[in-house]
Amino acid sequence: MVTSSPSPSRADSPPSRLRLFAFRAVALALGFMPLLAAELVCRANGWGLVGEAGDPFVGFAGERPLFELNEAAGRYEVAATRQAYFRPDSFAAHKGEREFRIFCLGGSTVQGRPYAIETSFTTWLEISLRAADPQREWQVVNCGGVSYASYRLAPIMRELLAYQPDLFVVYTGHNEFLEDRTYASVKQTPQLIARLHGWSSRWRCYNALRQTWLARTAGGRRRSAQASEGRAALELEVDALLDYRGGLDDYHRDDRWYRDVAVHYEYNLHRMVAMARQAGVPLILSNPTRNLKDCPPFKFANLESLAPNQRKQFDHLWAEAKDEPDLERRVARLQAALQIDERHAGAHYLLGSTWLQQRRPQQARVSLARAADEDLCPLRMTEPLYAALERVAAQTGTPLLDVRGMFAAASRDQLPGNRMLLDHIHPTINGHQLIAEGLVEEMAALRLVAPRSDWKPVRERAYQQHLATLDALYYARGKQRLEGLISWTQGRANKLKPTAVAPEVPERKFRSE
Repeated sequence: MVTSSPSPSRADSPPSRLRLFAFRAVALALGFMPLLAAELVCRANGWGLVGEAGDPFVGFAGERPLFELNEAAGRYEVAATRQAYFRPDSFAAHKGEREFRIFCLGGSTVQGRPYAIETSFTTWLEISLRAADPQREWQVVNCGGVSYASYRLAPIMRELLAYQPDLFVVYTGHNEFLEDRTYASVKQTPQLIARLHGWSSRWRCYNALRQTWLARTAGGRRRSAQASEGRAALELEVDALLDYRGGLDDYHRDDRWYRDVAVHYEYNLHRMVAMARQAGVPLILSNPTRNLKDCPPFKFANLESLAPNQRKQFDHLWAEAKDEPDLERRVARLQAALQIDERHAGAHYLLGSTWLQQRRPQQARVSLARAADEDLCPLRMTEPLYAALERVAAQTGTPLLDVRGMFAAASRDQLPGNRMLLDHIHPTINGHQLIAEGLVEEMAALRLVAPRSDWKPVRERAYQQHLATLDALYYARGKQRLEGLISWTQGRANKLKPTAVAPEVPERKFRSE
């Protein structure tokens, strides 16, 4: 007789997958509830704004607002104390019902150098928007500071949040290597942790805890007034190396410092995106363009690791290549030289230029980009900075206006040169108009503006009317500034470096170690 085995009791049966999933989901939710509760409390009380968290990598000697209220005029104006780096601009103290207020942040490109705001993309953007939708009061405010890097722009954005912004436009990346500073905190923190810190800054509770910790370690003093231990101490205004006589000599190959700069740049982009997002203000990042075709590296040198015989062999090939009229033989000598020293920016640039003469644009683009990246005095964005910018835009879902791509598409061989750029980074007036056009298209995609059908002819007429208001003196001053800028990039500034401090005063160290 066959006996059936007893069926397992209900209590002994394994739980279903659905019940197991539900149990884990509830457990996970309960684990996150304290964090979510803390976040809600911080948001309800206005604690932990990312702008108040400060920069963990640098501190400043003090703070001054960019804008000051002119009560008689009823407008906020660029403070007189800041006009050595910013051009005068203003906006109404009381925002009108139909006003749409845009703040554009960046360096000298945003300011319109070597000209000024009158021909910057900020002016062309305002003219374009008025043509596209005249029913609104468009106000585009220029916050471009000469030589201002991302770490100096983030505090400005924190100030601008108080002025009822409707949109931020950020165009930054070329000035990250201008000031000498140490990065002790970056050296002690892996790059992954630095990125995690940037991501965590989106949470109010994280910022509130960090602010509390900073306040305690600072002994109750404001962190902006005195740089914390492990952070670089920077002057109130830009103190660029090239502002001083012989400043070009202070640039040397320092791969670790270059990596630290890229980490800091990425952090500040995250910081600005988080500030705008917490305030509910749209933000458009811009991918800056650079002149690769007609701008040689500002400084190049051989690798210090080359043996004497290698150096001698390189010098021989390099000298022959520069004097070789035959393009094929010149390419062969340059390639042989780069086999010895693959990081010589000058050889990469000459090779790229030779590729162009041979009508081989693809090889030229690779060599010329490498020349810019190996420049010992990087006054243009490098590929690691471009990668950081694209990474932040992708990770945060922030719109990125590809100015670099726009200029490449409008250039022969996809290599922007002197036809669209006045020097290594500054666009021509037509180039600024191209940027403005791209911004209008981006704003339309974001549904911030709905251009009427006939707006472009209206815009062109307004462009011509505006250009007619600019006299010959305006252009003459721009050309004069351009000449001064070219001298500056060549290390020919006349300002003397400050004398060494007295022995009894502790010397602040700026040099990258």
